[in-house]
Parts: sequence; structure tokens; C-alpha cells
Amino acid sequence: KSLSDMLRGKQGRFRQNLLGKRVDYSGRSVIVVGPELKLHQCGLPKRMALELFKPFVMHKLVEHGYAHNIKSAKRIVERVKPEVWDVLEEVIKTRPVLLNRAPTLHRLGIQAFEPILVEGSAIKIHPLVCTAFNADFDGDQMAVHVPLSKKAVEEAREIMLSAKNLLSPSSGEPIAAPTLDMVLGCYYLTLAKPEGKGAGRYFSDFDEAKLAYSLGEVDLHAEVYVREGPGKPLFKTTVGRIIFNEVLPPELRFRNEEMDKKALKQLVADCYRLLGNDRTAQMLDELKTLGFRLATQAGISIAVADIRIPKEKAEIIRRAEENIQKLEALYRRGLITDQERYEESIRIWEEATEEITKKIEEQMDKWTSVYMMATSGAKGNIAQIRQMGGMRGLMSDPTGRIIDLPIISNFREGLSVLEYFISTHGARKGLADTALRTADSGYLTRRLVDVAQDIIVREEDCGTNLGIWITQTPEDEMLVPFGERILGRYAALPIQHPETGEVLVDANQEVDEEAVEKITRAGITQVYVRSPLTCQARYGLCRYCYGRDLARRKLVELGEAVGIIAAQSIGEPGTQLTMRTFHTGGVAGAADITQGLPRVIELFEARRPKAKAVISEIDGVVRLEEGEDRLSVFVESEGFSKEYKLPKDARLVVKDGDYVEAGQPLTRGAVDPHQLLEAKGPEAVERYLVDEIQKVYRAQGVKLHDKHIEIVVRQMLKYVEVTDPGDSRLLEGQVLEKWDVEALNERLLAEGKVPVAWKPLLMGVTKSALSTKSWLSAASFQNTTHVLTEAAIAGKKDELIGLKENVILGRLIPAGTGSDFVRFTQVVDQKTLRAIEEARKEAVEAREAPARRPARREQPGKGV
Repeated sequence: KSLSDMLRGKQGRFRQNLLGKRVDYSGRSVIVVGPELKLHQCGLPKRMALELFKPFVMHKLVEHGYAHNIKSAKRIVERVKPEVWDVLEEVIKTRPVLLNRAPTLHRLGIQAFEPILVEGSAIKIHPLVCTAFNADFDGDQMAVHVPLSKKAVEEAREIMLSAKNLLSPSSGEPIAAPTLDMVLGCYYLTLAKPEGKGAGRYFSDFDEAKLAYSLGEVDLHAEVYVREGPGKPLFKTTVGRIIFNEVLPPELRFRNEEMDKKALKQLVADCYRLLGNDRTAQMLDELKTLGFRLATQAGISIAVADIRIPKEKAEIIRRAEENIQKLEALYRRGLITDQERYEESIRIWEEATEEITKKIEEQMDKWTSVYMMATSGAKGNIAQIRQMGGMRGLMSDPTGRIIDLPIISNFREGLSVLEYFISTHGARKGLADTALRTADSGYLTRRLVDVAQDIIVREEDCGTNLGIWITQTPEDEMLVPFGERILGRYAALPIQHPETGEVLVDANQEVDEEAVEKITRAGITQVYVRSPLTCQARYGLCRYCYGRDLARRKLVELGEAVGIIAAQSIGEPGTQLTMRTFHTGGVAGAADITQGLPRVIELFEARRPKAKAVISEIDGVVRLEEGEDRLSVFVESEGFSKEYKLPKDARLVVKDGDYVEAGQPLTRGAVDPHQLLEAKGPEAVERYLVDEIQKVYRAQGVKLHDKHIEIVVRQMLKYVEVTDPGDSRLLEGQVLEKWDVEALNERLLAEGKVPVAWKPLLMGVTKSALSTKSWLSAASFQNTTHVLTEAAIAGKKDELIGLKENVILGRLIPAGTGSDFVRFTQVVDQKTLRAIEEARKEAVEAREAPARRPARREQPGKGV
């Protein structure tokens, strides 16, 4: 191994030993479900706990007089004398343990629990935290860590406890919501059957109705009439719903509807909003117990006979096959091309599949087990039922091209040999895709973390009055509802009612749920809010520009590592995004559209897209001219015209006489962000990147708040290129941080000199992360040797501002409870202040000396 090899790569010194170390007081074991646990508990195997807490147990043994010194205490523990267990019970009450499941994709992959000693060798896990850990019980393992210092124990208990992390940091939605059996149980319980036994009977109160049920007079699902109490009106409900509502906090009753997965999630969200964290944790445990109990009592099982094949299937398929034969005849007579035949046959089969699916849905009995699982959101969906009872439909081959021979059978009838063989194609493609996707997505997360890691909330308020416009457009509504986009932001300008002029939200006030409702009612379609993109904090962000901490539902705290949270929120769902570039069966002109994960990577790396759209560089009116073999598009404004030569089959999105703005695409395809930056400036690029990335995530049904993407985009536009050095010592074409140039220009202007002119740059996340000032951070990311040699030549000095630099040196990270902003701001700002002071002094001296003004150049600094 060469010297550089010892530093470089995942196994090198930086990443193996400095950024990640092995720790003592830890262990790992297989996990099993512990439905009897409370949300904040976990089961810890006795033998494991004894080993982990050994020093504490030994200390207590001496304290209680079971042993005279540590040595004999150690002997007692090693021989596992009976008194050890009582002492262990006592020790375990004092501190929580941390559980972690690899891969830790977001911060909820490590949570704290209070341990309960259990027999056997498996760790027990509460069913509701499985979503956050992405854990299941098919043999997953988890690691246990013991927090040692007093501060660590306090943090684990106050911040990391599972019962205090009920909301997802990426979208603010509940992440601890009932799933699987729990959903099935609650759904079954709240179903209504109008013709059930005892339907239509009247009861004076809930207890009477329950009594009638326990005596077998009334069915669980029968619709009956009940009063909520004396003097209250009668209403129609079921005994099941009465039982369900008993576990809810009084403030949330009475939920008189079928509780499927969505309704349960909404219930948790409402509970959190109205009653806070602790009451929600209580309610979740109640729902868990109820759901499990009823799923068991319902006796829901699956048999082959539960899947009914629609009678019309044979007829639908016969019709489709007739159409296909007609199509073949046309093709053989040479009336259509092979491509047209292929596309039409795929359309025919898709229609047939669709029709069969509809028939299945119509004929499904609401009370069959399979259907209940699908509709309640417990497991499965209609597409899977279609494959079991309808037809499997079309499959795609390894390149992603759809095979125009469908699988007509379903799993209940069984597949023929050829059908089975075709279906293996799709199955293997799926597995290969998943494996590739995991690697790509993990690498993307790593780059995002690296580019955003030093963004920490470091200031109360940066005092800016800039912001971004969030507008409501019909196509955006499909992606991210307007209300979701503005919720939890802080207004940059007062938001007023368009008719009355009443101020709904004042500047620098939070747009909360009430405000969102008022804004939607008033029909306001655009608001100006503060955003990480416009925050003027020199290092990191300020509280108001970031807005609400989604997982805690209040204004973000100082010291929150929002950059890391943003990177994890974007990276964590990465594995769910689709991989392939869709091959549209070679539809003419439709170049392969990049979608899914590759599209996200393309955007974050600011790559020039494959099928690029031609964009207009100026505002003006479109005029089309057709030549022999090509098409010319002219964009004309007063006495100025720009010609774009396009191939004859270019797919235009503008018509003759349309008015276009700079940066607007003229043809189909993806816009090149670098061209957009030149044509329209940084704001347009920011908007474009955020919207395009959201499109990919929303297409997969992943909810992600804009502000996470904005933080990364902020880092992509951090650097500028010098176009004219003015009176500075910079060189033309030099790349540096926008901040440094702006500070320099202030100084130059104070001295009455010519400021630097610059243009904004758009960098991909990798390049941006490598351009950072901190050489430690850059070296531990990529190109280690290059970064280190450059740093050595330039004699760079690391200010230890970000997280990675401090981790490498084994210091506390400057975030959260370890943030020491006082020291930090003093060190850095002292230097800036001194520089500005000196500049002022020099400027004053220069003024008092006989004025020798430098000759001003044309076009003063763009960035002033």
C-alpha cells in the first residue's frame, strides 16, 4: 500500500478511522417483535445487558456490600451469582440505551429506549418504530449502545427517546402510525354492515349498546342508533366504532367513519397538533393494542377461493385477441409499419387489462379478506389482486421495452410454461434494479451530506427582507399543494387579504395551519416567504429563514444541523425512486426521458441533460420559418432578433406569434440549468431545480418539504466567477465564495476603488463539496491526494466551522447541545471586523491625502 492509499477511500485513514470509530459498551442481536412493550421501551436480553452494564453493576455490588472491592465484584458478575440480577434491574432503571439499525438512512435510524430485561437472546422492538428503522422481523439485526456520560444520558432521554420522535423530519407527517395488522384490526372494527344482526336498534348510551353486543343481541358491525349522553341527539353508528372511540382521548371523539390507514394517520396528526407529544404516544399504544386484538378476533385468513375470477374475463380476452388478429392482417398487407403495430397491440392489451381490473373491483365483496387488506391499506393493492384474479398483463424485457405478448393467465389459474418464462424477465429486472439503486442512492446521500454538512442554524435572525415567491399554479397543485408549500414558513412581506386589505400574516410571522386556511379562503395565490435560498447569515442559516422544524412543529432551534437533515431527507427515499430511463418502445422523436433516481442525480450534479430543450435567451415574439431540411425559430424584440436552427422533426412547444420570456423552452426536453442561469439568472435556476426534483419524488408518492431541496440548491449556487478583478488582487476567471467577493467589494468601495465584477456559477454537489474552504472536510470526501497537495501548497488553514472537521479532530461538533456559538462567532468575526476596520482606516487616510482617484472602468461590479 502506498502512502496515499492509506489515506484514500472507504478503507483509508479518513473514512475508516477518523470519521467512524468502533465503540465500547455496544452489542448486536437479532430483533423480534414486542407487542406488549410501551412505545418508549425495548426488550434487552439479560446476558447482553449484564455485559453492557458490567462496570455499573460492579460499582453497585460494592456499594450494596455484596463485594468488598471491584475485583471480587468482577468475580461475582462473571460467575453470574443470583444477586447480580437484582442489582442489574436497579442499574438499568437509571439509563436508556440507543438502538440502531443499519443502514441508518435518516436520524430516526438511531433512537433511545428504556430497556426491559427479557429472557432469550433476541432484542425486542416496539411494532410502531419499525417504520422509522425500516425494520422487519425476517432476521434483521440491530446494534445497542449505552450512553455513558451524564450529558449523553440526558440527551438520549430528552431528545432521542422514541416516544419523542413521532414525526418525520422530511415532511412533518407522523412516522409512528399504525401499520399492517393494526390497520386491519381498526378497519375491521369500524366497518358498518347495514343488514347485520340487530341493525336499526336504539340505545340510550354507549354502555347499553356494548352490553347488547356482549350478550350477542347486536352484531359488531350492525348500524344502530345511540345517544352520546343524556339530552344529546341520537346518531347512527356501530358498536365497533363505539369501542374504537373509547381508546381515543376525549378531545378527539367521535370518529364515526371507516378507519383505514389514511384515516389513522390523520388521527395521529390531529392528536399531535391538539394534544402534543406525550398524549399522542399514549394514544398510539392504545391503538396498537386494540388493532392487534381485533385483527386476531376477526379471524381474517386467506384461501384460494377468496380470489374470484370475473366471469367476463374470457370474453374480454377474446375481443382483444380478435383486434390483435385484425392488426396483424393490416401489418401483413403492408398498411401499417411494425412500430405502429407494436404500439397499437400494447394499447389493446393495456385496455383489456384495465377492463378486467375494473370488473374485479366491481365484483369484489367488501367483506372478503383479500379485499379488506387492500382497501384498508394494511397490505397489498388492487394491482396485486389483479395479478391473482385477473390477468398478469404486459411484462417488460431486461432493457425495459414492453413485450407485446401479454400474460393472459393469473396466479389462481396458474401460468403456462411460456408465460412463466416471460414473467421471469420482469422479476429479474426488478431485483437487479433494486441492487443498483441502493448503491446509487447511498452515494447520492453521501454527496448531499458532504455539500450541506456545515449548514447549521447559527443566527437568530439575519435581518434580510428578501424571500422567494411561492405561487399557486394548476400544475404545481398536482405536485405539492400550495398550503403544504407555505406551511411553517415565515412571511417576508405582510400577507394581506386581497379585498379587505386585512393583514393575515405579518412580516416575520409564521404561516401556521390557521394562517394557511385563511390564505386559501381569501383566494391568495402567491405569497412572499423567507427561505434558506435568500438567508443572509454568513455561516449556516438563521432561524426565521429556515422556519419551522418539521419534526418538532415549532420554530427551529439554534444549533440544529439542518444541512444534514436536508441531505438525509432527500437521500432516504432515494431507494424508492425508480431506476430506469423509460424506453417508450422507440416512439419517434421522444428521446428517452430520464426519470427517477438518475434524474435527481442529474439535477443535483448540474449535468447538461441528454435530450436538451432549446431555450430562448431573450424576451420576445416567436416567428417560425421552415427551410428545406431544417426549421428556424426567430425570437424578436425591438430591433433585435435571435435565430435558433432546429432539425425538421424538432418538437416545438411554442407557436408562431407566441410571446416568450428569456429562459423559456422552445422545444420539448429538459432544460439545461447552466443555460437557464445565463439567460434568466439564479432565482430562475433555484425555482427550476426545486420544482424538477419535487416532480420526481412526488411521482413516487414521497412527501418532501421544499426547504430541504432549497438548502442543497443554496450550496450549489454558493460560488461566483470573477469577470473583472477591478482594483482587487483577484484574477479573472477565479472562483470563490459569493460572500468573500461581497465583503471584498464593500472594502473596495469604502476605499473608493473599483469593485470586482462577477457572475454567478452553478456547481454540482460533488464539485461544490470539493471547493469548500475546509480542506479536512474536502479531503475526507473525495480526491484525497489532490485536495491535500493543493492545501499544502496553498498553506491552507482550517477554521473548523463545519461538522466533519470537528469529528475528524475528535471534538464536539458545533451543533445542537454541543454548539458553542460564542467562541465560533468571536474567532471568525474578529478577523472580519479587523479587516474591515483596517480598510476603513486606510480609506480615511486615502481621503485625507491629495485625491488620486483611480480611473473608473466601464461596467462596475455586477454584484454590488
